[in-house]
Amino acid sequence: MSGDSAATAPGRSGDRPERPVGGKRPGSRWRLLFEGGLLQGGVQGSPVLRLFLRWVRRPLLPVMRLWRRNIQLKVVVTTLLMSLGVVLLLGFVVIGQVRNGLLDAKVKASQSQATGGFAVAKQKADEAAAGATDTADTSDGRQSQNLTSWMSDLVESLSSGGQGAFDVVTLPAGDNNGGGGRTRASGFVDPTASVPDDLRARINGSTTAAQSYTRIMYTDSDKESQPALVIGKQVNDPGNNPYELYYLFPLTQEEKSLSLVKGTLATAGLFVVVLLGAIAWLVVRQVVTPVRMAAGIAERLSAGRLQERMKVTGEDDIARLGEAFNKMAQNLQLKIQQLEDLSRMQRRFVSDVSHELRTPLTTVRMAADVIHEARVDFDPITARSAELLADQLDRFESLLADLLEISRFDAGAAALEAEPIDLREVVRRVVSGAEPLAERKGTHIRVVGDLQPVVAEADARRVERVLRNLVVNAVEHGEGRDVVVKLAAAGGAVAVAVRDYGVGLKPGEATRVFSRFWRADPARARTTGGTGLGLSIALEDARLHGGWLQAWGEPGGGSQFRLTLPRTADEPLRGSPIPLEPKDSRRNRGIDGAGPDGGEGKRATVPVQSGSGQTSPLAPMTQRVAATAPAADPTALPGNGARVVPRPAQGARRQEGTPEAGQAGGAEDSNKSGTSGEAFRGR
Repeated sequence: MSGDSAATAPGRSGDRPERPVGGKRPGSRWRLLFEGGLLQGGVQGSPVLRLFLRWVRRPLLPVMRLWRRNIQLKVVVTTLLMSLGVVLLLGFVVIGQVRNGLLDAKVKASQSQATGGFAVAKQKADEAAAGATDTADTSDGRQSQNLTSWMSDLVESLSSGGQGAFDVVTLPAGDNNGGGGRTRASGFVDPTASVPDDLRARINGSTTAAQSYTRIMYTDSDKESQPALVIGKQVNDPGNNPYELYYLFPLTQEEKSLSLVKGTLATAGLFVVVLLGAIAWLVVRQVVTPVRMAAGIAERLSAGRLQERMKVTGEDDIARLGEAFNKMAQNLQLKIQQLEDLSRMQRRFVSDVSHELRTPLTTVRMAADVIHEARVDFDPITARSAELLADQLDRFESLLADLLEISRFDAGAAALEAEPIDLREVVRRVVSGAEPLAERKGTHIRVVGDLQPVVAEADARRVERVLRNLVVNAVEHGEGRDVVVKLAAAGGAVAVAVRDYGVGLKPGEATRVFSRFWRADPARARTTGGTGLGLSIALEDARLHGGWLQAWGEPGGGSQFRLTLPRTADEPLRGSPIPLEPKDSRRNRGIDGAGPDGGEGKRATVPVQSGSGQTSPLAPMTQRVAATAPAADPTALPGNGARVVPRPAQGARRQEGTPEAGQAGGAEDSNKSGTSGEAFRGR
């Protein structure tokens, strides 16, 4: 007996029209639209699409933000999705096994029932043929009437044994549709619509039984069609003429059983998924809650609340983590307190010593002035000693003033007296004070961008001190080349940049140039009376304004120091109107030689710049402004600073014997002229 796995609808060939190959699909335009950037937010052209995209994405942003920041949500959702996948996979496997088991049992029982029915039909045909031979009735009409009656009795007899478990259908064999008496069916079954054509084709001309799946159609409109298994065979009637006998076994009960299994599995699977999600939520909560607590306490510790501690319960790994965290916080608090005490003692010592030295220094100054005024009556050696004593006392007074200023910054006692000032006036005073030193060095100081007002709320005294340090350093280390002071304003910031074309800065020096008492060349002698604290004080002045003080340099190509201040006090800076690396640097010009003029000649070739309106776009700032301190650029801090161009090639290095000392940072804080500035880039 052969079998099929499925049956086609009655009266249909079972063939489905195929999709045209190579044709343009209707949804290709939508696909191109989405691939062109609708989902990526890059739709060009129509503003309606951009507006629609923005409207769609807006409610998703909080969800995406919550997904990125909540690890508990990630674990629970991932667990739910994986559990759902496992449940679906197991459900498909179980349903497939149950369906195959139900169908196999039904097929075996149906085949056994149909085989017995085919044997009974053959037996009844043989008995009817023997009875007809005994009566020797040869009348055709009588014989046809007997065959019709016999066929009806056969269908009724065979179907009565099933008690509704199956129906019996007889059809004429092959194309012989005559003799309507051969078409019989039990239970109001429509014979021609219920038996598939392909099954009839296989039975025709064959002596074996065949089976297929179909749907039973009824002539009674009150009864609905139902799936069934049909088994048929070609047998002979009492007149030895072939006809087709079919058994139709409904699969309604098996379909109900399979639906019940599906519903049970779906309910159980949903319950399992929800239960696993709840379990994952509880488990992850036990782990995430201490982590969140530790994160919150860490934030409070970073804000200065060093007494915060985690609550520890139990002896598990989380408890050990909490104990370790508390121990770390306790040790950190102890170390910070020790450092604070040490720093407080150091600041107090510096302040006390600086104050206590003023009285003996005043006495020594008075005696030194008397000796210095009477030096004309001394011999040359004693007169020279009197001059050296006066010079060193000047340096000592400057150092003492700088130490007092540094101690004020360290103690947080420095006060800012901000008022609207025009930086052009400050720059002119600084340049005028540095002219004597510039004349001795053969340097020309140029001011660029002073045709329009550059106004900002700042402390004029502190800004002038910063610029004096920068200009004196540039003149001292410019090697007689031009020094360019550039002013600019844009947005909410103003900036002053001091550019020289001298020895420049070596790689790594721009991050250390603001350190206290640091020199680029330790072997270089201090000849101009600086203290080594000028740039450190300048950096603190810039921070006090909420501004930036940054350095850039390249070996043999000069350097540039940039002071950036907010237009309004306490306004955070987001950029500077002057780029830190100048446009005439060797990297920007593509020059590898040492120096802007190749090392020959005294003057530097400075590009022509207009006096006004020359502002560059504000540089982007990604540093978040701190809530407890003025906004400051991290590149303005020592150790995080400015960029330095690498040293040039070996052939472009300076000749042996040329001094490559760092720039000076020790300009005086007093009202002395620029001739007394420090001749080293002092820290």
